Amino acid sequence: MTRKVGVIRDSRYLEHKPGLVHPEAPSRLRSVYRMLDKEFENRLVQIEPKLATLEQLQMAHTPTYIDLIMSTAERDFTPLSSDTFVSAKSYLAAWLAVGAGISGVDALMNREVRSCFSLVRPPGHHALADRAGGFCIFNNIGIAAKYAMEKYGLERILIIDWDIHHGNALQDLFYKDSRVLYFSSHYMGWYPNTGDWDETGEADGAGYTVNVPVPKELEDDDIIHLYQNVLNPIVRKYKPQLIMVAAGFDGNERDPLGRTRLTEMAYRKLTQIVLQVSDTGNGAPLFFSLEGGYDSRALASSVREVLDMLAFNGRRERLANLPTKRAEEMLRKLRRTHSRHRVWT
Repeated sequence: MTRKVGVIRDSRYLEHKPGLVHPEAPSRLRSVYRMLDKEFENRLVQIEPKLATLEQLQMAHTPTYIDLIMSTAERDFTPLSSDTFVSAKSYLAAWLAVGAGISGVDALMNREVRSCFSLVRPPGHHALADRAGGFCIFNNIGIAAKYAMEKYGLERILIIDWDIHHGNALQDLFYKDSRVLYFSSHYMGWYPNTGDWDETGEADGAGYTVNVPVPKELEDDDIIHLYQNVLNPIVRKYKPQLIMVAAGFDGNERDPLGRTRLTEMAYRKLTQIVLQVSDTGNGAPLFFSLEGGYDSRALASSVREVLDMLAFNGRRERLANLPTKRAEEMLRKLRRTHSRHRVWT
């Protein structure tokens, strides 16, 4: 089966320079782009990002906050928070990162591609309505999801966040909205210290936020078993029309900030699970957007595994569903937490 895979890239994302020793450095994306040129020539559909409109930015952010970001244009250095700094062209990179999500959704909904990976920076899943944080400026995936609902009338979007840091801004944006089911696996001991088990949504969104705090000792087999046994029932019952992945790779064992014990193969297998549940869900299109990952080589290798799986045209080897003690403990607690909602359990 042929699977057209789109990729969004732009040299202007390299112009965001938060500081000489800042982890979210241009070298992250530069290494990914070099890998693309070397290993994926003529295998991917190039999609050009476009600037989001101010109205689209306001889907997730206040006008005052947007004005603040735009006011940093051409300033050499501006601190937005204790960990998020911008340079003269950062506003443009952030604006274009949102636009990449808009372009990706259009390409998917118009069936130009079956899946799309938005390889952008700065990341977005920590960018709240009125403040930056966690290296994030605008809520890239959140705005793309809002756009998909407004432009294409989608009513069921699944967002999967496998970054090792909890996507507090994504959760906040959709906490009361059943049109988006947000599933995050993350380590609770790090920034932003949100995403506990009992944060499950409110009002119309009750039960549509699914948080799984994972242990620092998390290994490949643990996360594979966890995702198989959470995503399959979610997709069967929720029937998403679009699946979006906040694709952070800071859980890699070599990552200096979010290191667990995951290898690049974990991300390949997670991608295979996402493909399988998409097929189960009547071929829901897939949108990936880059979040964390701060070892340049590990990041490029992990992205390569995701893209290689997305672009693979042969028969995929079936993934074994092998329980692990850690995964089973997490699943038991998760099911107990969500049993009262009956959204997916």
